[in-house]
Amino acid sequence: MAGSNLYTGTLDLLILKALEWGPLHGYAIGRWIREISEGALQIEEGALYPALHRLERSGWLDSDWGRTERNRQAKFYGLTKKGTTQLEKETMRWAEHAQAVDAVLSAKLSTERS
Repeated sequence: MAGSNLYTGTLDLLILKALEWGPLHGYAIGRWIREISEGALQIEEGALYPALHRLERSGWLDSDWGRTERNRQAKFYGLTKKGTTQLEKETMRWAEHAQAVDAVLSAKLSTERS
């Protein structure tokens, strides 16, 4: 699923979740999301990097330059305290949204509609 097809705010939530266990560089964030979702969610670079920059401007992420596992220089992003709080809020919001969508999808067609 490309970034543009994601429910508004979902990409932010996925990025925040990917960083819950520690800093990662952009490519590793995209790879983690793809692997955890078993390939169902593939975030395009054109969606991922603008989202990372937006989250950093919001104060939810900070960044620092470091070396990747292949010894390449890359920008690593990590959650700030504000980002951790936002992850908790967004996780609750997503659960409520998913519950509402599930209620609609599991509704049975009644014989009479108004």
